[in-house]
Amino acid sequence: LDLKLISLADVPVSSPKKRAITEALKTASGQLIVTTDGDCRVGERWLETIVQAYLQTGAKFISGPVTFFEEKNSFGIFQTIEFSSLIGTGACLLEAGHPTMCNGANLAYERAAFEEVGGYAGVDHIASGDDEFLLQKIHLKYGNRMCFLKNKEAIVRTQPQENWRAFYRQRIRWASKWAVNRRIATMGVAIFIFLANLITLIVLAAAIRENRMNIGFNTILLIKFLPEFLFLSLIIRFLGKKRLIGYIPLVQLFYPLYVLFFGLTAQRKGYEWKGRRLR
Repeated sequence: LDLKLISLADVPVSSPKKRAITEALKTASGQLIVTTDGDCRVGERWLETIVQAYLQTGAKFISGPVTFFEEKNSFGIFQTIEFSSLIGTGACLLEAGHPTMCNGANLAYERAAFEEVGGYAGVDHIASGDDEFLLQKIHLKYGNRMCFLKNKEAIVRTQPQENWRAFYRQRIRWASKWAVNRRIATMGVAIFIFLANLITLIVLAAAIRENRMNIGFNTILLIKFLPEFLFLSLIIRFLGKKRLIGYIPLVQLFYPLYVLFFGLTAQRKGYEWKGRRLR
């Protein structure tokens, strides 16, 4: 393994990770660039499955699955289920031709495609989004020549956040990308998710206040919670977390509050990440 460690000057920049990737590409010599994060672990066939997908599909951009290590408590279980919903939704939107989400812990893309779209030019002032902004730029240039790698051998595992404070900072960082994104598909997904969960809370609150399960409550169960449960069950089973399926309803009850809280909080500018104050 020809491993090179690149040292960067510790100077303030708008997006430390984008700078690190851009500098790494100046040293890398391959035509296919694969990225993960420092706190991640990959399987023995991780690179092999990515290369196979690249050769078979000719995709300019490949998004891979990510999950957490073994859960130690209820907080870890919540994070795994919530994170699985993001991975599953991102995969479906990508395959449907409307890519919106992916995760930089498991990505691959052609060097030529990265260079053709100008790398991070135009979004390098935004601290987060090294993954999703690049996904959108390559999609704009190459259309649907991208894929989600649905292969258990390609799953990358990472650590969940240790406490609520760290979780809050991470989610604010992620949500900040949506707050500055002006792409219609991305904004549409964000608005739809926010409104769907807001309506859910309103209907549930009305049902509780009236002390009866009305038609609206039953409708919510049928058109939101049931399909959501089935969808999450498929994703969690694929990620090897079958034992967590029984916890999905508990997360579903809490999730609308979670979406509204972060949807509103993310409108604030600036956040702290890894000891840096970013915006």
